Amino acid sequence: MEGKMKTAVMLGIGKMGFEERPIPAPKEDEVLVKLEYVGICGSDLHYYENGRIGNYIVEPPFVLGHESGGTVVEVGKNVTHLKVGDRVALEPGKTCGHCEFCRTGRYNLCPDVVFFATPPVDGVFQEYVAHEAGLCFKLPENVSTLEGALIEPLAVGFHAAQQGGAHLGQTAVVTGSGCIGLVSLLALKALGVSTVYVVDIMQKRLDKAMELGATGVINGRDVNAVEKVMELTGGRGCDLVIETSGTEICARQGIEMLVKGGTLVQVGYSASGDMNLPVGGLLLDKEITIKSVFRYRHIYPLAIQAVADGKVNLKGIVTDTFELDDIQNAMDSSVHNKADIVKAVVKI
Repeated sequence: MEGKMKTAVMLGIGKMGFEERPIPAPKEDEVLVKLEYVGICGSDLHYYENGRIGNYIVEPPFVLGHESGGTVVEVGKNVTHLKVGDRVALEPGKTCGHCEFCRTGRYNLCPDVVFFATPPVDGVFQEYVAHEAGLCFKLPENVSTLEGALIEPLAVGFHAAQQGGAHLGQTAVVTGSGCIGLVSLLALKALGVSTVYVVDIMQKRLDKAMELGATGVINGRDVNAVEKVMELTGGRGCDLVIETSGTEICARQGIEMLVKGGTLVQVGYSASGDMNLPVGGLLLDKEITIKSVFRYRHIYPLAIQAVADGKVNLKGIVTDTFELDDIQNAMDSSVHNKADIVKAVVKI
């Protein structure tokens, strides 16, 4: 398909603009996708506000966005499992396929991954993208491309739940009720964890957690979260904590509220890069397991099926929808109104 497409680009810290770029041509093993929805992720906002995440530095003009869903409009000659008209969710990271991590199935740890919107690789706040067909997952008829875009953060939630060994009969606590906290809640419920409490200090986000099926919520601004969890569990503590806030206090409280032998899954990144945890005392005394999460692996089919089966209300996390032409307002609003905007998506 020849022609030009509209592309939203980051021109500098806090500044968005547009460029007209050629519609990409798919290679033999790729498909061309007309994008329909792209989620605004916390990493997009961090790049937008700070121009970098660690050693990944934005060099404008740069395209943000990595959570995407759309419709196939052209297929490469080697592609057999997709056809024009198929609606797909795009897994944004292409790995090398031959390092020790790829060969052992832990491809999310590949050091040479090419990932949308991770500098210097452009993202997908644009009308079309050519992407490896094996990373484009066909959506069932009852799953929309909006939900397809949100499979990406849901995959993080499922990976976190699986890292924690989530199963029926457990009591879990999710700290932080932003997008990743909410999809972790949804994943836990889908995997059979019937009792899930959510902790945050923003009441509107906690209200959203209740709407999505939390057993109960705890506002850490009003009460001591550890004491409340102990009260709710009859003094036993919880089996699993999924920590999505990235704050030291929540990680420490997570260890305190866990039952002996429990598991803490750290998902949120610390703004400072470091946390001081009670390794010499409580952690050892309780024989706590700590696991971490970096993106996900082998999750997309499971996540899509969970949505298709009605086990996950993925549309329920969306609070705001913006048009691509309104991208400046979309980014600014997401930065400055975090208490109200839990999850924003851009309609392409």
